[in-house]
Amino acid sequence: MRRRRVFPDRRTAGLHLGAELRRRVWHDPLVLGLARGGVVVAHGVAEALGAPLDVAVARKIGAPGHPEFGVGAVTATGDATYAMRTLSALGISPGELVATRDAEQAEARRREEVYLRGRAPEPRAGRDVILVDDGLATGVTARAAASAIRAEGPRYLVFATPVGALDAVAGLKGDVDEVVCLLTPDELRAIGEWYADFTQTTDDEVIELLGPA
Repeated sequence: MRRRRVFPDRRTAGLHLGAELRRRVWHDPLVLGLARGGVVVAHGVAEALGAPLDVAVARKIGAPGHPEFGVGAVTATGDATYAMRTLSALGISPGELVATRDAEQAEARRREEVYLRGRAPEPRAGRDVILVDDGLATGVTARAAASAIRAEGPRYLVFATPVGALDAVAGLKGDVDEVVCLLTPDELRAIGEWYADFTQTTDDEVIELLGPA
């Protein structure tokens, strides 16, 4: 029997997530969407909370020969975050990934410039920051983004997502103050399986959702 898809699209998932988050009291909230697909979900959250929306960029570091298999992640600044158990299982050291890390960090910087279009990022210090993505599979990208945001001094840091793997949700709790996840299926093979429409988000869509520069 074919399993029913839960969320029609990212936008609808963001509205559901926003309804859950709206039940809380927030202090000067800021919603950050992880580019690219997370920005669509975050837009619905920001709308529900009446909060400003901005973007966070983290890039996956792929395993040698298998770039689609993420073993780490990096933001535009700071150190990379690695899934150390995965590296150990594969017999890989972070030192072997320096070239990939540097390339992905450069791409993260480039994307930030594209999305921000010359404006300064929304300040994080002293605020309740809600970091949003369209799903949480391994958690390594979310961890990298959370680490960069934490360094900017938020009052309270939440990671929120419509769907996530149980082990990834548990593992992320040490990097943020709270994880809000609407759905944690027993088996999560791919985030896209939980959306009827999981079309790839484009840079132009991200720029449009972020609004005027």
